[in-house]
Amino acid sequence: MCGIHGLYRFDGQRVTPDLLSAMGNITRHRGPDDEGMHIDGACGFAMRRLSIIDLAGGHQPLSNQDETLWLVCNGEIYNYRELRNELLAKGHVFKTGSDSEVMLHLYAEEGDAFVQRLNGMFDFALWDARRRRLLIGRDRIGVKPLYVMQDSQRLAFATEAKALLALPGVTAELDRSVLASYLQLGYVAAPGCIFKGMRKLPPATLLAIEDGQIREWRYWQLPDRIDTTLTEAEWVSSVRTQLEKSVSMQMVSDVPIGAFLSGGVDSSAVVGMMAKHADQPIRTYAIGFEGGEAEALYNELPYARQVSELFGTQHREIMVKPDVVGLLPKLIWHMDEPIADTAFITTFLVSEFARQDVKVILSGAGGDEIAAGYRRYLGGHYAERFQALPVWVRRSASYAAKHLPADRHSGLLNTLRLAKSFLASTEFGPDERYRSYLQVLGREAVAAMLLHDTAGPDPLQAAFDRVGKCDELHRMCAVDLETQLPDDILLLTDKMSMAVSLECRVPLLDHELVELMAAIPSAIKIRDGRLKHILKLSVSDMLPAEILDRKKRGFGTPMGAWLKRELAPLLQRLLSPEVIRTRGLFRSDAIQQLMADHASNRVDGTEALIALLNLEVWSRIYLDRREPADVADELKSYLA
Repeated sequence: MCGIHGLYRFDGQRVTPDLLSAMGNITRHRGPDDEGMHIDGACGFAMRRLSIIDLAGGHQPLSNQDETLWLVCNGEIYNYRELRNELLAKGHVFKTGSDSEVMLHLYAEEGDAFVQRLNGMFDFALWDARRRRLLIGRDRIGVKPLYVMQDSQRLAFATEAKALLALPGVTAELDRSVLASYLQLGYVAAPGCIFKGMRKLPPATLLAIEDGQIREWRYWQLPDRIDTTLTEAEWVSSVRTQLEKSVSMQMVSDVPIGAFLSGGVDSSAVVGMMAKHADQPIRTYAIGFEGGEAEALYNELPYARQVSELFGTQHREIMVKPDVVGLLPKLIWHMDEPIADTAFITTFLVSEFARQDVKVILSGAGGDEIAAGYRRYLGGHYAERFQALPVWVRRSASYAAKHLPADRHSGLLNTLRLAKSFLASTEFGPDERYRSYLQVLGREAVAAMLLHDTAGPDPLQAAFDRVGKCDELHRMCAVDLETQLPDDILLLTDKMSMAVSLECRVPLLDHELVELMAAIPSAIKIRDGRLKHILKLSVSDMLPAEILDRKKRGFGTPMGAWLKRELAPLLQRLLSPEVIRTRGLFRSDAIQQLMADHASNRVDGTEALIALLNLEVWSRIYLDRREPADVADELKSYLA
């Protein structure tokens, strides 16, 4: 695990070491154990290493025997032992015990198709000296990020966008064309990037430069074939077998390893499988929040404790009242891009806590997307029943819904919020219903808020166009795998864990398990309104009913409640009419109305306000070129 970065010059000029060093210095947190670089004329790349496998011999860049192939790789290849044995049998000679070295020899054997053989999470750069060819790529699901910047003279790439800002002539500018989709989704979807002139290489994508020509292509797509030949019992057996294989494979490490444990189905299933394959107690880590009712809704410690006792883990937990104002600038600097998902705060805090003991952590991230765990996946299920009601009942309910209060930090108000969202979507088609559940702000609200029409591509529509014409549930899951999963959940997981030099692995996103789950018929994946039905059945002998069927709670923070209470002055200052006018992006009156509606519970504006607030903090750091600590001091002064 590390951070990689590099440069290819179209003008033929030699890449200089100082440029690569400058890029690496910015991402030192990703790899505090080691560094290295390789330069061959107009191409050069480098890495910062966090040593996990082959601690002594896994120095990068790696090369083959005659040094015609060179590689830097960020991530882990979980099936490297099987691949290594296969390659040894064919006469390949290895220099190290590193998992990444198999990529060099596979490329020598199979060319670009080598990536199809890999089971892992990775981004990489491979230099073929004979062909004078650079190949960069990203894993199938998008666990590891990769940013690209290109102009007439060069193409540069890096695991973190901020490393590209170290290059001469590159300055931080806001790409206004992504603002509309950012406000709708709460994150910047690939290939978009908040920095003008940069983009994210999409998951499952390779990019090659040879003879001055650039070619980019996708090497994997989620299968859209539904298998109706198996019974429910056969699916349960298949899912259980593959889940166990995925977890055991990802436990390979030469350093201490642990697991995040929320007490939900996903993390509990991962911990249960880890315990089955470990020769000593698993280290588990959980987090809760101090405070009142809002904080209590996010406190999952009792569930985590129950699972820990069940599997005899070496459990540690932490109760926090985070210094959000002090943390925000630092974390947004690490994120590279603003985001509305407050899970980035929680993920950082629990990562920092776990890093006291371990270098590698396993997470249950991805379970909702592959096994159908989000409430929005039930939209069609309930819409059919709602449409069967008499017209006058439907009209009365829809009218009443417009006047319901909404707040996610109270049990009752959260239920009303969900009901309000559902009733507002009942007349929509499947795709628009999905969009209405997912969006932070609707298209009309965004248009009313933006000062100028800067609408760029629609990432959700592009994803719907890619996933084909499968049924409603599979379309929603597939679009989530294309958008929110890599560009929100996995991005924040990578950035926040690597901010403290912690490698986070996601066994539920092993591509073989993902492909298996995608083939399960919708009627088995969700049964009678029970989310994650097939996944829950596959681990029902491991986990008690109170864990399997407990209420779902996201891995975030009670930020919406804080914005109404102790952080209200921060919101007023950062989104004041004066600040909004100075930035020249939004209409101040629309933002003031949103703030008032949120404060009075007329709407739940949590994510929209966080998206705006974090964009302003990001702007102060990157556009105004201020240090995160300086911005933090300023924010604290607003609350003094």
